[in-house]
Order: sequence, then C-alpha cells, then structure tokens
Amino acid sequence: LGAVIPYQTIMLENEAFSCFVFYSVLLVIKMYIIAIITGQVRLRKKAFANPEDAQRHGGVQYYREDPDVERCRRAHRNDMENIFPFLFLGAVYSLIGPSLAVARAHFLVFFLFRMLHTVAYLCVLRAPTRSLAYVVAQVPCVSMAVQVLAAVASSW
Repeated sequence: LGAVIPYQTIMLENEAFSCFVFYSVLLVIKMYIIAIITGQVRLRKKAFANPEDAQRHGGVQYYREDPDVERCRRAHRNDMENIFPFLFLGAVYSLIGPSLAVARAHFLVFFLFRMLHTVAYLCVLRAPTRSLAYVVAQVPCVSMAVQVLAAVASSW
C-alpha cells in the first residue's frame, strides 16, 4: 500500500486545489443563503410546502404555492444542477496540475457568473442577463472537463 498523503500536502502545496476549495466554499455558502432566502420568502408570503407548516403559521389555506417562492426554489435548483458538477470537475481538474493562473481564472469566472445568475434570478433582471450568466459560467466547466478527459485519455 502507498503512503497516505496528508490533507495539508494537497491543500497547501497544490495552490490550484486551495483556490478551488476557496471558491467552492463560497458557492456552497451562497447555496445556503438561497435556502434561507427561500424560507424567509415562504414566511413573508405565507406559502408553505407542507400542511403542518401551514397549520402552524395560520392555517391550512397557506398550504400553497407562491410565484416568488417558486422563483427562489428554481434558483436553488439551478444552483444544485450547476454547482454540484463544478465541485467534481474543479476538484479533479485542480489535481491534474493546471497552471495556477488558468485554474484561478476558471474558478473565478464560474463563481462570478453564478453569482450574477442568482442576482438575475432573484431580482428578476431583464433577459437575457440570466441566460448569459448561465452560459458564461458553463465555459470553464466545459474547459475543465475537456482538460481532465485529455489528461486521463492515455489510460484508456
């Protein structure tokens, strides 16, 4: 069996991985914030997903959907559909030895445009802001995926 590499070696000596971890944690915090916002909008609009919650907050008539709550939920779902794959791709990509500057650019672009996507979603910014933010955030993901595949292709 090979020696176990302590996490400090991966985290501190691989600057691309450290950079990836930094942006990933920010994105996960952003997802938690969207969940909190969704809950707050539910409370403010009195639109609950479960009858027991509605009953606790005024009655079963509040067991209903609300367009603002649904918008928050769609933003959160879109984050899950895009940030979770980024977490995998970015982790593997950062371990194939990319240039730190290029890796940082990939992570930063994804982070900034996911932030813009969320703002566009929740603040109902004019189209095509949200769509453009989505597309631009996909570019580094596609780039990382291609580079990872190229790096491991010789093994196949």
